[in-house]
Amino acid sequence: MTRSALVLTGVVVLLLGVLFTLQGVGLIGGSVMSGTTTWTVLGPLIAVAGALLVVRGRRGGRRDRRP
Repeated sequence: MTRSALVLTGVVVLLLGVLFTLQGVGLIGGSVMSGTTTWTVLGPLIAVAGALLVVRGRRGGRRDRRP
């Protein structure tokens, strides 16, 4: 996967994690996920996974290559 695709995927996953968290705590209503403890816990974990993908994608090509 290219670095830019990894960063883009990470941003999407991060935003979904934030959305799930907001639904879980009840700030965004109108869904079966609203006010559910499961999404209050899983949302931040998903957001952290997305942030890690962004960091990984941004640092991807900076390895020390020796001949």
